[in-house]
Amino acid sequence: MKTQILMFSVLLCCQSAGAVTPGEEGAELARRAGIELPKPAPDRPAGEGEGPFDRLVIENAMLVDGLGSPPRGPVSIIVEGDSIVGVMSGAVQPVAGERRLDAAGMTALPGFVDAHAHIGSPFQGLAGPVTPPEYVFKLWLAHGITTVRDVGSVMGLEWTVEQADRSARNEITAPRIVPYAMFPGSDSATSPAITQSGAAETWVRSVKKRGAAGVKVRGGTREALAAVYAEAQKQGMGTASHHDQNGVYHMNVLDSARLGLGSMEHWYGLPEAMFTGRTIQDYPADYNYSDEQWRFGEAGNLWLQSAEPDSAVWRETIDELIALDFTIVPTFTIYEANRDVMRARRAEWHRDYTWPALDTFFQPNPKLHGSYHFDWTTGHEVAWSRNFSRWMAFINDFKNAGGRVAAGSDAGFIFKVYGFAFIRELELLQEAGFHPLEVIQAATRNGAELLGMADSIGAITPGRRADIVLVEGNPVANFKLLYGTGHWYLNRDTGVVGRKGGVSHTIKSGVVFDAKALLADVAMMVSNARTASEGSATQDEG
Repeated sequence: MKTQILMFSVLLCCQSAGAVTPGEEGAELARRAGIELPKPAPDRPAGEGEGPFDRLVIENAMLVDGLGSPPRGPVSIIVEGDSIVGVMSGAVQPVAGERRLDAAGMTALPGFVDAHAHIGSPFQGLAGPVTPPEYVFKLWLAHGITTVRDVGSVMGLEWTVEQADRSARNEITAPRIVPYAMFPGSDSATSPAITQSGAAETWVRSVKKRGAAGVKVRGGTREALAAVYAEAQKQGMGTASHHDQNGVYHMNVLDSARLGLGSMEHWYGLPEAMFTGRTIQDYPADYNYSDEQWRFGEAGNLWLQSAEPDSAVWRETIDELIALDFTIVPTFTIYEANRDVMRARRAEWHRDYTWPALDTFFQPNPKLHGSYHFDWTTGHEVAWSRNFSRWMAFINDFKNAGGRVAAGSDAGFIFKVYGFAFIRELELLQEAGFHPLEVIQAATRNGAELLGMADSIGAITPGRRADIVLVEGNPVANFKLLYGTGHWYLNRDTGVVGRKGGVSHTIKSGVVFDAKALLADVAMMVSNARTASEGSATQDEG
């Protein structure tokens, strides 16, 4: 393992120095470092998920439709095949041969859209076996996530497209997957050093033919990026950008949005677009971007270097982004450890649901991406708390002015576990000032609009796909009910404190999954992996 870490680190350094083809990261670097990527997800076994049915009636549910309507009920939701055909108040007459699902005491919500997701990451292979896709997929479905946008397809584009195709055919237990290719490309076979517009256009067309639904940008010349955005629009593909700080001076969020970028990820490039007293972030003179603690530590000071809330620049930036029909996917959750690392490290779900190698990957290690909390101080956390306050204020103002905000988790890094991280993102959006119904819109309808799928997913209404989440209780009152671990709750009639909530059923295109059974499968997978890991360690010691 030490040899793998050293080789991978050398490759990454060489990449930044120009010895490795730009974009030759993720799956290709893992191959060269001898890291074994996981096998594709296994075929869906008989009995894991039922349907689609000729007719399915979900009765006695409270409804949150995702369109901004207040909760109402009880209702009956009628599904035929993979589509919703009716939503009726009260009960409906039974029909011979139909399947009934009693949702008394439950809330029905649209299937969630995780707009920033990764099916694992080759970087995890530095700490042990990379998370298997079955583990990731079941955690997503167990938390009501029926669609994910895999931004970058870092496990390899063909690998990711294969999972997407199999999921679309319901051959595997998985959400719907929308694969984006990484620009420059995520494997060496098709990613020459792209700096010219012609090469960039050719590259976009090539990844479209290979199954990419969109492109995630992280680097490139202005000329090449302009060509990528233009060609992607011609091809009907989505675009997303992580405005890497190495290039944000030349291309901030406003620059990209004006060229046609569809969505920005995280926050990079947004405060820089509103600088008024400087043009470059106030880096210390001896700053080193390659040192991740330094990189993320200084990032915690960035928002306070930008325009003041409600200033002219602040308002003008919001207005222009809205005019450009732009989407922000803030992924608050992935940076939360920066303001309270102990909370993130000790989250209760780690015990039963964190894959062993993922847990190792999370721990402080300067050679691993996102594992930089090895000398994280009170000062860092205070700065990041202030950073969050300003960042959240912008996102809330953007939303209030009519801007589109979508929910994304970026799980698999920085103590964030698949599924659980998405629910935490919903809580953080509420902290930012969103009404819970606005949060649900961000997690459903807005994600669907971003993906160009608003006519088929993102709401519980006739004509859309039957993507439905059933959860005990009222998540509008308490998002903690959506966590797989549920919510600690006092039954005041009995005086007993226990667990309440957790998604009961996740329905994807009419296929009904028992969410709690999926979670139990994950817990067993994690337990078996830990036993195997402990056995291997004992063998090595012997």
